[in-house]
Amino acid sequence: MIDRLAQPVLAMPRPLKRVLALSVDAGLCVLCVWMALSLRYDRWVELAGVHWLAVAGAIMLALPLFVITGLYRAIFRYAGSAALMAIGRACSLFSVGYVMMFTLVGVEGIPRTVGLLVPALLLFTVGASRLAARYWLGGLYSQLLRSKTLPQVVIYGAGKAGRQLAAALAHSPEMVVHSFVDDSPHLQGRTLNGLPIYAPSWLKANAVAQGITDVLLALPSVSQGRRAQILNELLSLHLHVRTLPGMADLAQGRVQIKDLMEVDIEDLLGRDPVAPVDDLLHRHVRGKVVLVTGAGGSIGSELCRQIAQLKPSVLLLVEWSEYALYAIHRELEQKAPALNVVPLLASVCDGARMRQIMGVWRPNTVYHAAAYKHVPLVEHNPVEGLINNTLGTLTAALAARDHGVGQFVLVSTDKAVRPTNIMGASKRLAEMTLQGLAQQKPSTCFSMVRFGNVLGSSGSVVPLFRQQIEAGGPITLTHEDITRYFMTIPEAAQLVIQAGAMAEGGDVFVLEMGEPVRIIDLARRLVELSGRTVCDAQNPEGDIELLITGLRPGEKLYEELLIGDNAMPTSHPRVMKAHEACPPWQELTQQIDELGALLERNDVPAIKCKLQQLLGGYRPHAEVVDWVYMELERQNDLLPAPVSVAPDSVASGVAVPPPVLASV
Repeated sequence: MIDRLAQPVLAMPRPLKRVLALSVDAGLCVLCVWMALSLRYDRWVELAGVHWLAVAGAIMLALPLFVITGLYRAIFRYAGSAALMAIGRACSLFSVGYVMMFTLVGVEGIPRTVGLLVPALLLFTVGASRLAARYWLGGLYSQLLRSKTLPQVVIYGAGKAGRQLAAALAHSPEMVVHSFVDDSPHLQGRTLNGLPIYAPSWLKANAVAQGITDVLLALPSVSQGRRAQILNELLSLHLHVRTLPGMADLAQGRVQIKDLMEVDIEDLLGRDPVAPVDDLLHRHVRGKVVLVTGAGGSIGSELCRQIAQLKPSVLLLVEWSEYALYAIHRELEQKAPALNVVPLLASVCDGARMRQIMGVWRPNTVYHAAAYKHVPLVEHNPVEGLINNTLGTLTAALAARDHGVGQFVLVSTDKAVRPTNIMGASKRLAEMTLQGLAQQKPSTCFSMVRFGNVLGSSGSVVPLFRQQIEAGGPITLTHEDITRYFMTIPEAAQLVIQAGAMAEGGDVFVLEMGEPVRIIDLARRLVELSGRTVCDAQNPEGDIELLITGLRPGEKLYEELLIGDNAMPTSHPRVMKAHEACPPWQELTQQIDELGALLERNDVPAIKCKLQQLLGGYRPHAEVVDWVYMELERQNDLLPAPVSVAPDSVASGVAVPPPVLASV
């Protein structure tokens, strides 16, 4: 109805609108004189006789001044602070003339206080009329009504970041800030920018009644442990929880809405980072020629970022994916323009290319992060997985040994411990090749660093779960009891650099990963922190279903970091050193040559048997699921046509032919 009443006024010609505005202001002049007289006499009076002289003086003085100062050129429905300032200037000039006329000079029968009261009343009524016009004609009331339907958010943290976030959200069309919540007792009960500050207990008791839908964590400097505690307290409220980045990310500017992020798994893990040992970080990097293979991958790219900050003389990026190499090279050029960064397209399986690169630059340190790592994908493509992960490591290591590289560090995985899949077996065999080379006491110090899942890497479950939650579910899990170790990519890369600096030759370093996490518990937390509920037997009306699909080929329920129980501490609190058995180098080279012949023939059953001979703890999947082998069997009428199941995520990679194995 209000909209319908506004339409005829908005449709008037502009001159007619000005006449209407003049008429309204003239009426306000009459109203102000009457109110001033009533206030003066302390009773309601009727305008009569000389009173009309005060009315005439107000109209004849006010309207010309309003025209001259441009009051009627403004569009009332968009009137803002500039229009109010114009009203203030016009009323100030009006007050000068009106006070002189009816207070200083005076008129018989009109109290002198009228000369003071009318300007004040006119300023108030004219300003109020413009605000009313904006509210009515500009649809401000509609905006207020719409704001009631927007998500009502509470900002957790009334510090500087919280204040800046509230200011950024003040005119947001996406959400409305309801209040603040803060742990500090001296802030509770106060107001900040007109918004009340409550204790966390208020949120638990009133979230539903007040229609709260979202919680925004503005706690950039709080510890990971405290952040995890807060998130666990919010889980039962089923609110959508988002957070701001850390202090380092906010240091360059003000908080903005786009800075809000979904809660990360590291916030739930509650692991506070350990300060790096400065000497270990710089020992084999600062002022050195450093080479990183797989430089465009998840771990490789983060290694490059951290190495760039440690100021090597040259940073060599070895990567076979053109786009991945372009992306990391461009990023490093922007972040470290003074650093000499060399992008090199190459496969680690190409021995001639690797020897050429190392022969030209003579790197001091090599971090070998190139690998296929997605378990089901490698299980379906075992030959390429072994060629890339095992023979590629051997090829790169031999090139490093032959060209006098000082340190060669392999980025390994917890799946190499008692592997049940080809990917884990390929990485354990890669470790053994370095252990075998170290037995020869070369000038190159070979070592390997073993750790579990890294958050945000290609193949990580967290991005997949987020996509499934956004799509409305279901979340797919392979088993309800499956557990995994987790670590952030920056933390893993930093520890790899430090562990490699402690190597003496043939060392197997294991990173302390904290407690393993049940994947189903992780999925439940992500659902609850997104403001939704899990659909299960206890809550059949929930929003997101958890669908158990069964273990994939080669997948383990539990991951381990150690083959034996002989881990020793090192000078870093989160790095241990293991001593694990490896056959003599001559025996190992013979076995690798035999494995290479089997790879050339794509004889997958024989390959699995050979891996069992080489790796005492290898427990392969009973079936052969290699796509090529299965298709050949199908064509020979030995197997039905397989149903192709697309993996949930694929580690980027291009197959390369097996290298010609010369005598090692």
